[in-house]
Amino acid sequence: MRVVVQNDKYGVLHRRVAVRGALAVLAAAALLSGCTLPGTKPDVRPAPGQEPLKGARAPGLDDYTARRHADRTALVAAARYWGLDQAPLTPPPPPAHKPRITVRPGFEVEGEEGLDLPPVFTAIPTRQKVVFLTLDDGAEKDPAFLRMMTDLHIPYTAFLSNDSVEDDYGFFRRAQAEGVTLDNHTLHHPYLPGLSYDEQEEEICGMQAIMTKQFGRRPTVFRPPYGNYNRNTLLAARSCGIKYAPIWEEEVFADHWEYRGDDTHLHPGDIVLSHFQGLREWNGTLPDMIRRFLNKVTREGYAVARLEDYL
Repeated sequence: MRVVVQNDKYGVLHRRVAVRGALAVLAAAALLSGCTLPGTKPDVRPAPGQEPLKGARAPGLDDYTARRHADRTALVAAARYWGLDQAPLTPPPPPAHKPRITVRPGFEVEGEEGLDLPPVFTAIPTRQKVVFLTLDDGAEKDPAFLRMMTDLHIPYTAFLSNDSVEDDYGFFRRAQAEGVTLDNHTLHHPYLPGLSYDEQEEEICGMQAIMTKQFGRRPTVFRPPYGNYNRNTLLAARSCGIKYAPIWEEEVFADHWEYRGDDTHLHPGDIVLSHFQGLREWNGTLPDMIRRFLNKVTREGYAVARLEDYL
């Protein structure tokens, strides 16, 4: 408490002393009675050894909401950095019950009934507004692409051919460490229907051995090169431990999209194809392709989900 009287130097001093003395008396009385002075706050300092941790939040703050807000803020900043029109949408949690995957009508092979062959499909049966990004081969190994996908938290599946990746397995180990699933795309990327059963089995099972040795995992998902296959392809794939053979509904490049039919809109569960390619094959880079992919996906209200979460 401070009282100021203009132009009364000594009076001010005397009043201060008097006020301080009165406060001291009142404070002593308050301590004895357990009360606090009007207009003052009680001493709520914690006892020694019970001090709150430095930086601790006040009780009652919703930490989950705070983290979500912080994550979204970081994602918006990453989207701006990588030149996206807007931040990608967050996918829903993986389904508690995985959908039943069957061969797409018209994509069957002759005499497959009762053989339990890996189904060939172009989309996941789901009502969720999600699509799935897949990249084939592995020739272009762009570190900027890995940083971009990590910054934006975009899941994808890589279908690897050994002749494209054997010069730098480490690049794909780094992708795998970030949560990317690595799957089988044969040893040498041949036109499989032109090979015998034994030759196809060597291409697929040989790549299974490479994947196990280099990445510590034997895939159950396989994509035939060029999306071409016959009955022997699926029989050979089954013998190598393959359970699914997804191909694609749309394909995205650095400068355009291509579609399986006349419909140029995305649909729930669509599988989108692209490739590990760059300026040598495209009018753009891998990050350019991702920008084109994400801008359309987000604009149409879709999120990118992880394919293996639905298999």
